Amino acid sequence: MRLNSAIQKIHERTPKLAKAMSLATATGVIAANSFGGSIPLWLMGVGKIITGAPIADKTVIKIAEHWISSNNALIDNMLPRKDWRIHLPDDVHMDGKYLLVSNHQSWVDTSIVQYISEKRLPLTRFFTKFELIYIPIVGQAFYFLDFPMMRRHSKEAVAKNPALQGKDIEEAKRACALLKDKPFTLLNYLEGTRFTQEKHDKQHSPYTHLLKPRAGGLSLAINALGADMDGILDMTIVYPDGVPTYGDLWKGNIKRLGVDVRHIKIPDELFAGIQNGGYENDDAVKAQMFDWVEQIWRQKDQRITEMLAEFDDTAVDKTP
Repeated sequence: MRLNSAIQKIHERTPKLAKAMSLATATGVIAANSFGGSIPLWLMGVGKIITGAPIADKTVIKIAEHWISSNNALIDNMLPRKDWRIHLPDDVHMDGKYLLVSNHQSWVDTSIVQYISEKRLPLTRFFTKFELIYIPIVGQAFYFLDFPMMRRHSKEAVAKNPALQGKDIEEAKRACALLKDKPFTLLNYLEGTRFTQEKHDKQHSPYTHLLKPRAGGLSLAINALGADMDGILDMTIVYPDGVPTYGDLWKGNIKRLGVDVRHIKIPDELFAGIQNGGYENDDAVKAQMFDWVEQIWRQKDQRITEMLAEFDDTAVDKTP
């Protein structure tokens, strides 16, 4: 507590120095943890692949959770006082199996997911490109932690080799199946890319704060994991002071943040249709899926407006 109090005083008295100190400390700690954790991660990860031993799998997850916990400790102790309003349902738990959908604005989003999930939700995973496996430390960590890694085949490649048709979906389903025997939170940014006003205008999005959602990744996850999951969660993130960079997070520039997580219910008929493989093969199921996702997105768009207004109202209330 004394260290935290001292750091807060530095932020108040010499903000520029404090920001530089916070960024340098965060960079050093994250780099050291990433490098130091890579050796046991590699050893246990290889052991997991060779033996399939549950203890190796659990150890790999513990290493990842320690890395996340260290990052979260930096957020709690190195950054200035902040107005972060975070709401999660009371009934979520570490042993659950959840699909999580969210809007996407910044590289910071995933760090925020990890921050709010600690000791509340299982380790968060998300779909990644298979090519990332070749990136030292990060790529292998994704692989050992059973992140669903997808090989995408271009139209040109499929044209040359028709046998590749649908292979990417099959591989993604197999990757998702690796999560069935353990708690998981599988994150899906339905917009498929980070929001910018330029992208919003280019695609003529009907939403004020969001890009158009995509339904394919979520339907694939429901098909592969739906029978085992405990529910679908919808997360809404807002940055009232503007979209931050990753550096802004560690400098302490994100003074205000809103995160709202709620349960969403998929219609029984749609769930059954997706479970039976209808999204890829049945136009009626695909249309129903798009209608449901667009309904969620309309509600999210309105929720973002409300959350931003709540911050504005608080600012007005504090004005003398």
